[in-house]
Amino acid sequence: MRTAVPQPVRPEAPRTRPPETPAPSRSADNALARTRDLLAHLFGPVAARTFAVRFWDSDVTDGPGRRSPEFTLVLSRPSSLRAMLMPPSQLRLGEAYVRGEFDVEGNLEAATRLGEQLRDRFSSARFAARTGRLLLRLPRPGRRSQLRGRGADRSGQRHSMERDAHAIRSHYDVGNDFYALWLDPAMVYSCAYFPTGTESLAEAQQAKLDHICRKLRLERGERLLDIGCGWGGLIMHAAREYGVHAFGITLSPAQAEWAGSHIRSAKLEDRCAVEVRDYRALDGLEPFDKVVSVGMCEHVGHARLPGYFAAAWSALRPGGLFLNHCIVSGQDPKGGRRRSLRKFLWREGRFTDRHVFPDGQLPVLGPMLEVAEAQGFETRDVESLREHYATTLRHWVQRLEAAREEATGLTSPETYRTWRIYMANSARQFAAGRMGLAQALLARPDGRGVVEVPRSREDLYRS
Repeated sequence: MRTAVPQPVRPEAPRTRPPETPAPSRSADNALARTRDLLAHLFGPVAARTFAVRFWDSDVTDGPGRRSPEFTLVLSRPSSLRAMLMPPSQLRLGEAYVRGEFDVEGNLEAATRLGEQLRDRFSSARFAARTGRLLLRLPRPGRRSQLRGRGADRSGQRHSMERDAHAIRSHYDVGNDFYALWLDPAMVYSCAYFPTGTESLAEAQQAKLDHICRKLRLERGERLLDIGCGWGGLIMHAAREYGVHAFGITLSPAQAEWAGSHIRSAKLEDRCAVEVRDYRALDGLEPFDKVVSVGMCEHVGHARLPGYFAAAWSALRPGGLFLNHCIVSGQDPKGGRRRSLRKFLWREGRFTDRHVFPDGQLPVLGPMLEVAEAQGFETRDVESLREHYATTLRHWVQRLEAAREEATGLTSPETYRTWRIYMANSARQFAAGRMGLAQALLARPDGRGVVEVPRSREDLYRS
């Protein structure tokens, strides 16, 4: 190992500059050069990139020429790329970020495009083989800390009542205070509605709640059931603004406790209630005039959709309406068997399943509506809010990033990083059309085929 030794300073000579620092070792020089070679192989020459790279030596940064970078990829140590990409997968990349093997300063949503580029390029055997050889030239990562996936206890049948309860609690029991840092004041954890695009997050969430109530044509004195009510924002809005009697169910005790406290503070106990209850345990309740489910269908599972719609049907009186607000799987223009193989090899969705939403499954809109109609529902209206969800997620990411220190203190650096990368990547997926958000208004016709829906949508937009 070649090391430059600082020259001794004579006692009588005044010190006019700090002592020299040791020169970098040959191995450090090699690691930097090899990392740069690998980056050029993965993403092209520095001048052609839209992002900057800062290496473990904070004085060394490769920028995209005269252009301002979209973001800066920060490699924490010489072994970072090897920890990120060996073996290559979305899961490996996401977990490397959570562990701090690398960071992203600036627009994390834009940075997620790098993962998509790698996914596509690793479908080439030649590219994968050369990348492997280059990765092996980098230092071996140290012992990695074990990341315990949320809902890691997956005993029992998938989407059984017990396993679903565990999965939901593992997500929402991160803590009400954590979510309050970046959600709106009403704690609405679903796609907001931006009619003009200029609304604040709080305004857009109130607009969404009102949009749902208008679609359901709520009237004073009616009974409303909210399946998967979260922190109770919708039922409180419906009770306060439309005079209905609203009942919400959730599998999260933390959510139910928060909602109950705020219902009492708002003096809505006579019209609002929340219980910890599964959607499959609604027997014995009086039928409701209207039923709503916001962000719940994604947790049901494809095989359980018939039972889900059967439960909503049984809870709804004849002639009533059911609004199902759900994230759906979008269409990939490349499509086909190649996409399925690429998704399998890249392990797409595994990071979210392991660390964010255990057992989640996004339905496809058409087959989901077929299941609903097989139960007897009539589809009366479908609206896509895909772009609205991309905007919502960007608001959440910005608010979370602004509260980084508080979020880390309340939970952990790993939890902060998990939610940051999950939501930034989700914004990218909605913007690109790979995920969608559909509001489907379903009706249960009465014995004469009558449903309570106006002939036009004009009433939805009347001030």
